[in-house]
Amino acid sequence: KIIKEYLEDARRSYREVAKKVGVAVGTVLSRVKRLEAEKIIKGYSAIIDYSKIGYDITAVTEIIVSKGKLLEVEEMIAKMPGVCAVYDVTGETDAIVIAKFKSRESLSNFTKSLLKMPYIERTNTHVVLSTAKEDFNLPV
Repeated sequence: KIIKEYLEDARRSYREVAKKVGVAVGTVLSRVKRLEAEKIIKGYSAIIDYSKIGYDITAVTEIIVSKGKLLEVEEMIAKMPGVCAVYDVTGETDAIVIAKFKSRESLSNFTKSLLKMPYIERTNTHVVLSTAKEDFNLPV
């Protein structure tokens, strides 16, 4: 219940959460500290509409990696600007990258940077035309 409350509004105080959940403030405090220690709650952030601050392009890139260097490649990609997610996947590709860009030029530079990386054999980039849903907060 505490997690659900913070998913709805991460700015809620311990007192507000305690009232909504029906437990003491101290209980909420200790449970939140435990959830943070166990890395169930990794942090708190605002939900941003990136298109309103100029990130109008979302790309999904499939990557094929050679010589068993997938983890090393994924670590490098994860540090690149604009990268939102890096997934190790099954199927014909080895990894999927989701990234956001302010211009076609920045997407082009990103793609060229990927292709220059050692061990990346091939990429296949899909540009998102519209977003029906983008929400990584699942019901708990």
